[in-house]
Amino acid sequence: MKTLIASVVAAAGLVATLAPAAHADTLADIKARGKFICGTMGTAEPFSFQDPKTRGIVGYEVDMCQAIADSLGVPLELKLIAVEARIPELIAGRVDVVAANLGWSPERAQQIDYSHQHFVSLQKVLARESDKDLKAPADLAGKRVSAVRGSSSEQGARKNIPNVEPVTFKDPSGAFLALQQGKVGGFVASELMLVKLKQQAAGSAVPVKILEPALFVEPWGMGVRKGDTAMLDQVNKVIDGMEASGQAAKTFDKWFGAGTQFNMKRDFRIEAIKG
Repeated sequence: MKTLIASVVAAAGLVATLAPAAHADTLADIKARGKFICGTMGTAEPFSFQDPKTRGIVGYEVDMCQAIADSLGVPLELKLIAVEARIPELIAGRVDVVAANLGWSPERAQQIDYSHQHFVSLQKVLARESDKDLKAPADLAGKRVSAVRGSSSEQGARKNIPNVEPVTFKDPSGAFLALQQGKVGGFVASELMLVKLKQQAAGSAVPVKILEPALFVEPWGMGVRKGDTAMLDQVNKVIDGMEASGQAAKTFDKWFGAGTQFNMKRDFRIEAIKG
């Protein structure tokens, strides 16, 4: 089914100042407009990113969104959103669902409803190889670390590293550059992203290392508007069905498994988030 691509959404204001969408029957809205609008990032390989050959947005979360659109019998439209705009865009009703590296947290769960987990992320810290004194995340206590603005990585750094000073950036490239330039001592992000950055930096003037253990473990789900039970049930029905049929495991292997740069094994199931 053909996928439509919408333009990138600019950073939004505070979630607390936004009023919920005036209606809650998202499934009826989708049927009426004839398309399913999924908010995603478009810059987070392999979850949602631009295919260099086709220029289209592809990825693990895109495939999940496509499965939901197929279940509804309508085309999929991807609306590209910044990290800090994910929840505001959803609450404002400009997207039907958010599938954008959306980690679960108690604070976010008060604002939106989460689907069952479709990924589990280890959040870790990247440091310069030359910083021999940095061996674990705790060694960054009282130091500056970079993170993407509005991300759970930023929140996790504040909670798990004593007296840390987060320095936030709009995108991962800015946060990584700050580490390379020595403006921060570490960069907090998902293990997947850090593995790729470490590979890219190998042999460069500033090689990097991943500190162990993980800073925290984070289940990721799709976001729907608070109280939008019918839409939430539909999303869970689709992704639970993918789990039961084996399609979820195949989709994971397609983007993360052997033969990809990540070479990961799937060690989670699609199931309710245990918050």
